[in-house]
Amino acid sequence: MSMASLPKQMFGEPISLIGPTPADLESTAELEKLLHEAGLYESPEESAVREQVLRDLEAIVDRWAKQLTFQHGYPDAMVEAATALVVPFGSYRLGVHGRGSDIDALVVGPSFADRDHDFFVVLAAALAEDESVTHLQPVPGAHVPVMKLRFRGVHVDLVYASANHAVVPRDLDLSDRSVLRGMDRVAARSLNGVRVAGEILRLVPNPAAFRTALRCVKHWARARGVYSNVSGFLGGVAWAVLVARVCQLYPNAAPSMLVHRFFKVLAQWRWPAPVMLSADIEHDAELGLPVWDGRRNPRDRAHLMPVITPAYPAMNCAYNVSHATQRIITEQIRDGDAACREIAAGRGGWELLYRPFPFFGAHKSYLQVDAAVGGGEDELREWKGWVESRMRQLVAKVERDTCGQLLCHQNPHAYDAEPAHSGLQFTSSFFVGLSKAPAAAPTPGQLPQFDLRATTEEFLQDVYTYGFWRPGLEVAVKHVRRKDLPPYVMQKIRSSPSTHEVIKRKRGDGGSSSSSSSSPSSGDGEDDSGRRPSRRAKLGSCIQQSSNSLLDNSFNSRAEGIV
Repeated sequence: MSMASLPKQMFGEPISLIGPTPADLESTAELEKLLHEAGLYESPEESAVREQVLRDLEAIVDRWAKQLTFQHGYPDAMVEAATALVVPFGSYRLGVHGRGSDIDALVVGPSFADRDHDFFVVLAAALAEDESVTHLQPVPGAHVPVMKLRFRGVHVDLVYASANHAVVPRDLDLSDRSVLRGMDRVAARSLNGVRVAGEILRLVPNPAAFRTALRCVKHWARARGVYSNVSGFLGGVAWAVLVARVCQLYPNAAPSMLVHRFFKVLAQWRWPAPVMLSADIEHDAELGLPVWDGRRNPRDRAHLMPVITPAYPAMNCAYNVSHATQRIITEQIRDGDAACREIAAGRGGWELLYRPFPFFGAHKSYLQVDAAVGGGEDELREWKGWVESRMRQLVAKVERDTCGQLLCHQNPHAYDAEPAHSGLQFTSSFFVGLSKAPAAAPTPGQLPQFDLRATTEEFLQDVYTYGFWRPGLEVAVKHVRRKDLPPYVMQKIRSSPSTHEVIKRKRGDGGSSSSSSSSPSSGDGEDDSGRRPSRRAKLGSCIQQSSNSLLDNSFNSRAEGIV
């Protein structure tokens, strides 16, 4: 590939134009075989189901658009011509979706169709009438308002934007910046997913190599527990931009080489230098949408890992990254780089890169956050989604209140628990691993204490600010030692060889010791008046800990003093 054939707006110049060697092609074949065996490609039958789901969804929103046009008194000719678009984005648009993946899609409606009523009420009612639709859950208060549903078993997330047209053209070019005219900021954010996906594919030199490399990186990120935007790690868009940048730097490389270079480049990246795909950050005085630009905006310079989307308005899709999650992400990338060097040296296959991170063997102590509901699975899905969105605040508060001496490692996954003794029917648990900072070794004769009672209480108060809170939605925080983890987690540990080996090794080093178990929650749920429970009453276990006892895993978890 010549320099002239590279995308014109690419940021900077390539590092190397060297093409793949026969060894690179052989390694790529082995990598693709591993991805297929891991179930990261869907079957033709599954692809056909997704395509039919999108067609049927578009038929429903077309009828919805005609209904709204008629109700607004437009002439019959406009009613007949009325349409709405259903445009996929995210992993489906990028071509890296796999079995069981969600479909993210944008609904583009006419200019007179509003989000709050026409989308979340009228269209939601039309979808609910279709027997193929289940688990319908509108989330109008999200940063990007979304309607979640299952259509013939396929998870679909719908977002909405009104076009500046009374009749939406079938060939509406969403990549044209003029489509943003008249849109509010929420609609612009909803449209951003489609525009970003299109720009990424336009700016990568070889879309096929990009897709394979991105599948590899996303598979690795999930295995290592660093794939979750809501938890403060990196989401799908951020990983896609990072992989696309490496593709720009090595435009002729095979996927196996791109994966190696991905970890090598990012292991040496000097954050907070931003990762960008385009040559410049564009501003538009007429549209006036907020744009990430560290040169102009002092607040943007405070972001820890800027990963900038390539479409106007440019955004940092790694905005949620905190000091804690940045530390974990960079550690895992360095480990990935080390694994790739082992693979390149012939000391193992691609399985070395995809070993799951042994979260439940890497720490001696954990905070367990239980989200419980009195209703069914749909209510739990809603409540635990809110609790999950606040978990990164708990991590930040713990590290803040211990002055960085206590390090937190959040597990981005939720684990289904047994029904609580209080009679709540469904519970999911989140876990945060706790460890002592290497530089926090105590001075002889001085034993600084970590008292997290106020910290966890502040977190609970934050959670209970949920705008749709109602009796039956509960959350509790408690401390657990590794040996006291719930049975459903212990089963996971026993089934994971990598985790089991870590635990055995640490025990062999004398790293485990016994201590008293955590006390149960003293809270008794809702009072007779139906008011929200006392925040103090829901604190399942307060934590007061000396530095020495943290090292030998003997937390004192007491409930006394909690009103």
